[in-house]
Amino acid sequence: MPRVMCTSLNATEGPHRQILADHGFELIDAPRHLNLFDADVLVALLADCEAILAGSEPYPRRVIESLPRLRAICRTGVGYDAIDLAACDDARVVVTITPGVNHHSVAEHTFALLLGVARGFPELDRKVRENRWNRTARPRVMGSTLGIVGLGRIGQAVATRAVGLGMKVLAHEPYPNQEFVDRWTIELVSLDDLLARSDYVSLHCPAARECRHLMNARTIAKMKPGSVLINTARGTLVDEAALCDALQSGHLRGAGLDVFEVEPLPLSSPLLALDNVLLAGHVAGLDCESHRDTMDMVAHTVVELHGGQWPADRVVNLKDDSGWTWRT
Repeated sequence: MPRVMCTSLNATEGPHRQILADHGFELIDAPRHLNLFDADVLVALLADCEAILAGSEPYPRRVIESLPRLRAICRTGVGYDAIDLAACDDARVVVTITPGVNHHSVAEHTFALLLGVARGFPELDRKVRENRWNRTARPRVMGSTLGIVGLGRIGQAVATRAVGLGMKVLAHEPYPNQEFVDRWTIELVSLDDLLARSDYVSLHCPAARECRHLMNARTIAKMKPGSVLINTARGTLVDEAALCDALQSGHLRGAGLDVFEVEPLPLSSPLLALDNVLLAGHVAGLDCESHRDTMDMVAHTVVELHGGQWPADRVVNLKDDSGWTWRT
């Protein structure tokens, strides 16, 4: 019986369990107390597993090479930058994602952060708890400009919500869906133009090598004074030291962050000392509906791979290898 380990959070219930059981898989949930960001812990946990329903924990070459039985890492999400794809290619381990199921969740979370920062949270909450009321007026969101960096499925979901709030939408996207752009009256601009004109900048681009520290001291300096940065994409897109400098100097009014350069965010991070930053723990893509659909898709992906099918829309590696099989 093939053994599958689930390291994804909040997955003790859901359709994936029955799907895998019906096809003869043994599903095991990773103990919650384990630190899955520790390579030694991860290797020990997965030693006899053939597939992983993976969360956001990293899979470097060392881990991949220590798991000879492993056949598939099936991410419960769309990001795979924490997985060494070259090592997986060498070990003939398939890596898959679950596209198209969590974009509405990320878009809602993006606006939860944006509106929270816009209205002065978390500082207002803290002051009320300290019996210190702050009745400072803040700029209205309606009528302001939102700059979206990356207009894929998630960026588009953010754009439609912004239009509904009465915001003007700018977007920087090298391969835009022109029909969508025209329908929602989105202005396509260069990154520099977007940064200079936007009251809010929201990142929705992949964590490709060329995007590392896309927001750095130079690009943050180009942002409109008093603007806000929102990141629900990947932590590596932002140079956190440069962001802290801009928040402390007042060049940026605030930031809303769901992802970080190092996760979990270290308690020594200077971000934790700033009142104008709203933080969340990499949960933007996690609502009840997206979680259910994600787990359903990832379970079907395991079943299809094991049965000899090749779900090309979900596989992100082994692109030039059509001879892969799930050997047992």
